Parts: sequence; structure tokens; C-alpha cells
Amino acid sequence: MPSALRTCSCCGLAQMLPPVPAGMRAACVRCGTSLRKASSHARSNTRAAAIAVAAMILYPLAVTMPILNVAQMGHHTESSILSGITTLLADGQILVGIIVLLCSVVFPLFKLVSLIMLSSGAASAWLAHRHRALTYHLIEWTGRWGMLDVLLVAILVAALKLGDMVEVHAGPAATAFAACVVLSLIATACFDPHRLWEVVDE
Repeated sequence: MPSALRTCSCCGLAQMLPPVPAGMRAACVRCGTSLRKASSHARSNTRAAAIAVAAMILYPLAVTMPILNVAQMGHHTESSILSGITTLLADGQILVGIIVLLCSVVFPLFKLVSLIMLSSGAASAWLAHRHRALTYHLIEWTGRWGMLDVLLVAILVAALKLGDMVEVHAGPAATAFAACVVLSLIATACFDPHRLWEVVDE
């Protein structure tokens, strides 16, 4: 009979859970708290996958549309995240360009793709449990850097608005990027990492 590893949400005790007959519930052997069913985990991770896919759909708009509009002496300039990275690297600002590239492109893409794979179960076919857990920890670590460039844009807009010669406005990409990051945060919150450690004994 297949058994699954369950962790008590109250005391944290990990225990093997055998199949539970209909009309009955499984309780923790230490504190008596009801153990959650696998179906609730599946629903939460399906929701996380759907939200992550929505964020992935917004992502191309966030990096290609103008994120910054600058007006100076009648001249208007628009810059997207990708064009900004290209300009920084071409002008010799290698360090800044790499930081923006990592925080705006590499980290968000890695987080969304990994979250979709973990949530949909696609990673279980070719990743061991410990590798799935490592991927989840990397998702948590990279998630905190996702809004760095949007924060820099906000600081730049506030600083340049102190003068009368330059007008700076955040472009539509700022909203799209912020929405993408918020959706990815919600997807991470909905994701149940307990599923990464479920085992089945034949």
C-alpha cells in the first residue's frame, strides 16, 4: 500500500501517512492535529502554477515596453529594460549592466520557470528530492532582488523631479514589471513546498 510523508502543521513532526479510508481523518501521533490531505496540496500548487504562468505572460511586456520616459528641453527619450541593459554594456558600465541584467532578466525568468516546473510536477520526472528543495531555496533567494531595478527607477524619478529642466515619468513597463513581481510573489506564497518531500512506497 502506498504511504506518503506528511509534516504536522502544528508541531512539525514528519510521519508516514498510510491511505486514509473515506469518512476518516489522519491525526498527528504527537499532538493530534489533523494532517492535510494530498488533494489540498495539489490544488494549492495548481493555483501557484496558474499564477506563475500569468506572470510569465506579463514578463515580455515588462522588459520590452518603455520603463522610463525622460523629457529635457523639448527632447523626449524612452528606454526599456532591454535597451537600457544594452546601452549600459555598450557605454562600458559593465558592473551596472550585469546587475540590471541579473535582477531584471535572469532572476525573474529563473524564478518563474522553476516555480512553474515545481508547481506543475514537471520537475519530479528528472530532479531528485534534494535538487527540488535546492531549486525552491534558490527561488526564495532570487525573489528578493526582483524589484531592484523598479526601485532604482522610482529613486531616479524622485531625484530628477527636484529640477525644473527635466521631466521623468515611469513608463508602462514599470506597472507591468511590478504586476509581474507581485504575481510571482503570490505564486510563491501559494506554493506548498511540502510536495517536494512526498515519497511513495510501492
